[in-house]
Amino acid sequence: MTEILILYYSRNGSTAAMARHIARGVASVEGCNARLRTVPPVSAETEAVAPAVPESGAPYCEAADLRDCAGLALGSPTRFGNMAAPLKYFLDGTSGLWLSGALAGKPAAVFTSTSTLHGGQESTLLSMMLPLLHHGMLLVGLPYTEPALSSTQSGGTPYGASHVAGTAGAPRKPDAQEIALCEALGRRLAWAATRLAP
Repeated sequence: MTEILILYYSRNGSTAAMARHIARGVASVEGCNARLRTVPPVSAETEAVAPAVPESGAPYCEAADLRDCAGLALGSPTRFGNMAAPLKYFLDGTSGLWLSGALAGKPAAVFTSTSTLHGGQESTLLSMMLPLLHHGMLLVGLPYTEPALSSTQSGGTPYGASHVAGTAGAPRKPDAQEIALCEALGRRLAWAATRLAP
């Protein structure tokens, strides 16, 4: 099986929901399997530590998950137009993989959720691409041959899948176009991984 790692940070569940839709897209490609992983939160208190296993959701990512994957989908909520600190903190610890070239030549994609329509989706997606480029990964986006990209009234960009989640007091689930684009991104990433696999 071609293993696609879907690595994300999600505070309120919107990015996690997107990850599950991307996983469905991956699983729709014959011979491909999605592995969902997350990262622990970052604490402002230096003594605080996260439990070794999350209370719910996907397990925490380990270096082996990245090393062994055939492709990577990286997701984060937007934090002032940038990826969330927990995901950045995790990526900052991947220098060993960078030194060995473990991710070079593998396909990667990015996804994000924001509270508002113009809440920094594209800049967040671009910020997540930078460390992937440094790792030598090959970026996969969403082409305009995906009909939902031209008809969406909420999330969706050529840089990657996105979702307008609303505020904590009035959350909204991904709509039909956002779901279609998440699944399309998963399919496209899995397709690329099967063609690039040695």
